[in-house]
Amino acid sequence: MEILAWLENSGFGTWVRESGSLWAYPSILFLHTVGLGMVVGINAVIDLMLIGLAADLPVAPLEKLFGLMWAGFWINAVSGTALLIADATTKLMNPVFYIKLVFVALAVTNMVLIRRRITQATDQSPSSIVPGGKLLATMSLILWAGAITAGRLMAYLGPVSGAPGLTNRFGK
Repeated sequence: MEILAWLENSGFGTWVRESGSLWAYPSILFLHTVGLGMVVGINAVIDLMLIGLAADLPVAPLEKLFGLMWAGFWINAVSGTALLIADATTKLMNPVFYIKLVFVALAVTNMVLIRRRITQATDQSPSSIVPGGKLLATMSLILWAGAITAGRLMAYLGPVSGAPGLTNRFGK
């Protein structure tokens, strides 16, 4: 717990949390939202296409979108780390945070599988995708929805930011 308090009270953590600057918390949270939109939005388009929403379009050109998804992922990773440092004692004590991380890890793994097994393997239409492609796409939508939901629930379940000893549903 001392390490978490040290992180939270570091100069950077204090600046993110308490600065009145537009470049602190508001911009970092904005970047986190932009990164989320990039990675999940593009992923959802690819997933829906693989499920059959646009069955007559070729899959191979989607390969170019994975670079943008990875850019969104890294924007999220960096901005999320900054937001975590600003509130480490609360977020790292919240079980929902770990549920979110599991969903993100599984969704990213699934994203890599989709790229390797489907978009790099074929220039066919989604209607002739390898078996399991639709399952991977469906799982992707479920996993990203789980990550987003868990991220939002962190504000409502577990320890309350800035209120030591006060908890919502999961705290002691």
